[in-house]
Amino acid sequence: MIFSDVQRAPGVIERIANSWRPTLRYLFQVEVHVYAFSMAANVLLSFFPLLIVMISICRYMLGWKAAEEVILVALQGYFPDPLGSFIRRNLLVAVGSHGTFPIISLLLLLYTANGIFLPLEVALNRAWGIARNRNYVKNQVISFLLTFATGLLILTSVCLGVLNRHLLMGLTGADSAWAAAWTLTAFKAALVPITVLLLILIYRVLPNGKVSLRAIVPVAIVVGLALEALKYLNVVTWPWLRAKLALEYGPFVYSVTIVLWGFLAAMVVLAGAEWAARAATRRELQLARESG
Repeated sequence: MIFSDVQRAPGVIERIANSWRPTLRYLFQVEVHVYAFSMAANVLLSFFPLLIVMISICRYMLGWKAAEEVILVALQGYFPDPLGSFIRRNLLVAVGSHGTFPIISLLLLLYTANGIFLPLEVALNRAWGIARNRNYVKNQVISFLLTFATGLLILTSVCLGVLNRHLLMGLTGADSAWAAAWTLTAFKAALVPITVLLLILIYRVLPNGKVSLRAIVPVAIVVGLALEALKYLNVVTWPWLRAKLALEYGPFVYSVTIVLWGFLAAMVVLAGAEWAARAATRRELQLARESG
């Protein structure tokens, strides 16, 4: 019995290797790195404006101080010091400089924030074998809707975090450090399925063609979990990475860090797209053989 299990093990390992080998070859293509670095650059340009929009909505439109605090707590939890403190401090200065809810600035910031979807659409089209991209105007319309959906999903997770915070404050009688830690944990837990839902939406809507929902759902779950694991890897490696980058890039260390993190996240998302497209193609070929 043990011998038969040992005999089966190489077959399982070989199937896993054969399944991931095309994805690894895909990730080492030059154009994939071009897409990923373009997406990372747009993350650098889009990340801070999106935070300004979220905080401005909570402060000036909703007048919801608790939601603003939850966003800041989550920001501090995802980005270790001193990067987290740097982003938080400058974010509060940028939001406070508006004084009122800025409609024109909000539209400009939303336009900046959807820049990441331009190279992402091209990359997804190539992964799915779609030859033609949308024109710029159509891409910006789709990107704006996806940016809006991203904001709504983030606000949903913020609402869940606020509810947990109020519940814990009612139980403990004070806004303790334990309550803040639990709020961050609940926010992260709610953000995982929301990230998966957002990935499903991006994989389904952004390509300029029909995409199999059956193929992208399991991939979105795996990619969402991989992105969550990548966040913790960033936190663990941050002290070493910051010391290394500070020697090489000096005052640009934070910008370079965000670009590198954005590049790794983009590679994970693109790997998921290639995996889903390949699985869908294999399923179509199998169905064609069975029917013919």
